[in-house]
Amino acid sequence: MKTIHVAAGSVNQTPLDWEGNLSRILAIIDQAKSEGVQILCLPELSLTGYGCEDAFLMPNTAERAEWMLGELAKYANDIILSVGLPWRHHHTLFNTAAVIVDGEVVGLVGKQHLAGDGLHYEPRWFSEWPQGEVVTTRCLGKEIPMGDLMFDIGGVRFGFEICEDAWSATRPGSKLAAYGIDFLFNPSASHFAFGKQKLRERFINEGARSCGCVYLYANLLGNESGRVVFDGGPLISNCGDLVASGKRFSFKDHVLSSAHVDIELNRSRVASTASRRVEVKPHPGLVTVKWEVALSDRAPTSLAQHCTYSKEEEFTHTLGLALFDYMRKSYSRGFVVSLSGGADSSAVSCLVFIAIQLAVKELGESGVRDRLAYMALPAESAEWMKVILACVYQASENSGDATEQSAQKLAVAIGAEYQSWSIGKLVDGYTQMVSGGLGRQLTWESDDIPLQNIQARVRAPGIWMLANVRNALLLATSNRSEAAVGYATMDGDTSGGLSPVGGIDKAFLREWLVWLEAVGSDEVGTIPALHYVNSLQPTAELRPSDQGQTDESDLMPYPVLEAIEKATIRDKRSPKDTLTLIADEFGERYSYSQLKAWVVKFFRLWCRNQWKRERYAPSFHVDDKNLDPKTWCRFPILSGGFAAELRELEES
Repeated sequence: MKTIHVAAGSVNQTPLDWEGNLSRILAIIDQAKSEGVQILCLPELSLTGYGCEDAFLMPNTAERAEWMLGELAKYANDIILSVGLPWRHHHTLFNTAAVIVDGEVVGLVGKQHLAGDGLHYEPRWFSEWPQGEVVTTRCLGKEIPMGDLMFDIGGVRFGFEICEDAWSATRPGSKLAAYGIDFLFNPSASHFAFGKQKLRERFINEGARSCGCVYLYANLLGNESGRVVFDGGPLISNCGDLVASGKRFSFKDHVLSSAHVDIELNRSRVASTASRRVEVKPHPGLVTVKWEVALSDRAPTSLAQHCTYSKEEEFTHTLGLALFDYMRKSYSRGFVVSLSGGADSSAVSCLVFIAIQLAVKELGESGVRDRLAYMALPAESAEWMKVILACVYQASENSGDATEQSAQKLAVAIGAEYQSWSIGKLVDGYTQMVSGGLGRQLTWESDDIPLQNIQARVRAPGIWMLANVRNALLLATSNRSEAAVGYATMDGDTSGGLSPVGGIDKAFLREWLVWLEAVGSDEVGTIPALHYVNSLQPTAELRPSDQGQTDESDLMPYPVLEAIEKATIRDKRSPKDTLTLIADEFGERYSYSQLKAWVVKFFRLWCRNQWKRERYAPSFHVDDKNLDPKTWCRFPILSGGFAAELRELEES
């Protein structure tokens, strides 16, 4: 029996943070070496950060990456290490993984399949490495091989699938397996999405099973660059069985997941597979290094025990980690929320509370103090929320007692600072000023939208001022469903530097608040004060109370809106096809004519309000229905608006 101690790691990096990124990588290497790890796989582009965007095109970025690689190699003795970085060759930039053996860089592997869908934009900066091609490049003053490589280190063989490579139908592992590999490395920068971890485990286990090897999957961790959240969760699979699973959504700087694997047993299994394709010639990119990997007679690691999260738990942990990282990396001294007492602003406030709760649970009070050292936190942790979160209820003459009670009860329950302001005189002042300029009185009968919008916009200057005074970040409270149809007041409820729930639909958000009130989880618990929020029908409270304004009466039922959005935006359906799908799902609850009217309304509002989505504050990605025009859903500001399609639909 010959077992090797191997590990995959997750690291919480920041784009262009040269010294910080290097120190965190050195820290995880130190941990691995102290635990006797012989082989360590680290994430894709972990030296520079994955989210450098157009800074990848700056020569300085690649130059700094090479400098960091040199510094890293000095500390990487007595270990085999892979780490991701951008690399220039023939004036072209490639996404690569460097292999370091006992302190020496021995090769650079090029990524063969670039991610260019959804939020990924890799083809803008990188070129795909041609399959089967091997060249020589100058690195740290010497010539080393680069390209489609395979490594033989003291008789132990391994190759690479870099993130998207493994998601492709022509994944490199299938070819490498013919040469008899012991390990497949997968350095990744795989962003969080609901349920995505199950997909990762599936392709990792299948890659390990079909290749008859050990599969090391290393992912980035945390809110790296603002919008994208990496959930970490390094994995190790041995011939199709998961033997190590690292913590996801960790607040630590790094997470190490290791296992002892028996490569001799794996080789025997491969030899007994009659259907296996074999290449008898050497791999054209084989890199051989004479360095002995330490083997032991320790028993192999058995199957991993790993926790699974519900959708509600994934949302909770993702947004909590995202907010905490955003606050500390932007050096914001907490957050400010205009708390209306409704679902959206209440959810945002709860998420701030959850972020601190989870951070303290994992890091301890001293760990949180260390990461927020730029803030003056009170001596008692029970008082931290008053410093970190300020909530303000801003009442107009159309605000109700129920929403004010809802806001006040929640703010007290989560320990935030709470203030209540009256904006009635400000609204009246603007209304009378404009009325005087027009020479007529504004009325609800003729000026409904302007009279609604002024109330939302008057709330913005004061709350911005409070955020400035506190050196805090103002959080916008609009959700994705509102963004899809423009049901938000620009410079009103969209005001803020960050929109935490801008990437989630209102239907799920309401379900999550009910879950958080009554169910919660072992790590988060419940917030019973949400009873006041959950008992209210969502409303903007901008029209006189006798009109009975609700969000769904203004728009349509939120589950219908979410289904139309999914069909139209995610699946790119036409108005006619969308109606067919919606009628099949909701036909027993609503009439065909009503569903048709809602589909027409959605398309018209969607096209009319692209300019609003262009101006929304950044939000977090949580699924494949994001509307962010910068990183996910590009749509023209001016268009024909599906006029012909909608006319045909209405006439049908």
